[in-house]
Amino acid sequence: MDDVSRHSIVRITVEKRGLEPPEVAVCARMMVDSEPWITLGRDYDASVKTLTAPSKEVYVATVEGEITGFIILNMQGGFVGYIQTVCVAPAWRNRGIGSKLLAFAEERIFSEVPNVFICVSSFNEKAQRLYRRLGYEVVGELRDYIVAGHSEILLRKTIAPLRDFQGNARGAD
Repeated sequence: MDDVSRHSIVRITVEKRGLEPPEVAVCARMMVDSEPWITLGRDYDASVKTLTAPSKEVYVATVEGEITGFIILNMQGGFVGYIQTVCVAPAWRNRGIGSKLLAFAEERIFSEVPNVFICVSSFNEKAQRLYRRLGYEVVGELRDYIVAGHSEILLRKTIAPLRDFQGNARGAD
């Protein structure tokens, strides 16, 4: 890949897709070949299972047709508004793709519920800085949750108390 600067990316497209098998393979490989999934011990088959779960919403970021990242949302069940995965290809990191994916996810989630949740690994300091910069706050810590010696830090970004929220689809129950 040529050395494209942050400012030369003209358009990052984010769209929901029913991923085709070659796209699933690209995304699964993107996960297993990079942090934090290496440290977390995520394997290829588990990545494919996550990417193809019918209960999840998968959105991909592309630049000139190339998949440069993706985000997986949970919009069903008891933990609606949870960003399960944010993944940007290592060669495309620090170019605004993760921020664009998160902004897209927040817009999607806030259309239905007032809270966005995400977990970040304690060793993933760059992601923690990004999330803090975007307004996420720590609401809990899950010690030794996935890997011994590391925590998963639960973060939340909110626009209203659940009871007061007037979303497009659900509103307050």
